[in-house]
Amino acid sequence: QLQGFGPRRPHQLSGGQRQRVALARALAKKPKLLLLDEPLAALDKKLREQTQFELMNIQDQVGVTFIVVTHDQEEAMALSTRIAVMNRGRIVQTGTPTDIYEYPNCRFSADFIGSINLFEGTVDSAADGRVTVATEQAGVLMVAHAGPVAPGTPVSVAVRPEKIAIGREPPQGAANTLQGMVYDLGYFGDRSLFRVRLGNGRLVSVSRQNDRRGREEDRPVDWDDRVWLSWSPAAALLLTE
Repeated sequence: QLQGFGPRRPHQLSGGQRQRVALARALAKKPKLLLLDEPLAALDKKLREQTQFELMNIQDQVGVTFIVVTHDQEEAMALSTRIAVMNRGRIVQTGTPTDIYEYPNCRFSADFIGSINLFEGTVDSAADGRVTVATEQAGVLMVAHAGPVAPGTPVSVAVRPEKIAIGREPPQGAANTLQGMVYDLGYFGDRSLFRVRLGNGRLVSVSRQNDRRGREEDRPVDWDDRVWLSWSPAAALLLTE
């Protein structure tokens, strides 16, 4: 995308164009390790997404190890093959982006990467790969969990916003259900984000993909609507640390 820009001086290029020139010059030296400090910060959203794929293709073709410094978690997830989560100078979890996001090993890792709902409670019972947890803010919740856990163990039930279904009608046959009122919502084009206030005041975050122009409801879920939330046991995680 910089074809024909050769004669231009640096001051005649935009910040994003200068970033791409700097990357090309660094790669021309064929380094074994390349540190990229906010490499996409000066690019607009569309070009940033395109450049993410370009960087991954370049890394695959030239075989250079990239260390990317970024404040953008989505950018880190998209560019990385492995991520290390650190807390107070100590690595608490390493793994692929999928491992880190879908299977955090502790409360810090779960809360640090992306958005998540955490319900504190104690184990009520565990049998047949399912654990019931008694919580103060969400009642009794059910989680699919294969590992051993004793009744009375303090735990957190973690549920990502996109794993939660939202609707005006009570869900049929759902293992985990909550009722509340839409306290806030934001429309982001491809998805809508809701914050639902439960009867005890607890806020639950929900993300719904806008996968069609007109949804099946007579009208979309709006502020102050009474709604039901639900999710399956497999959609939640049990965290003991």
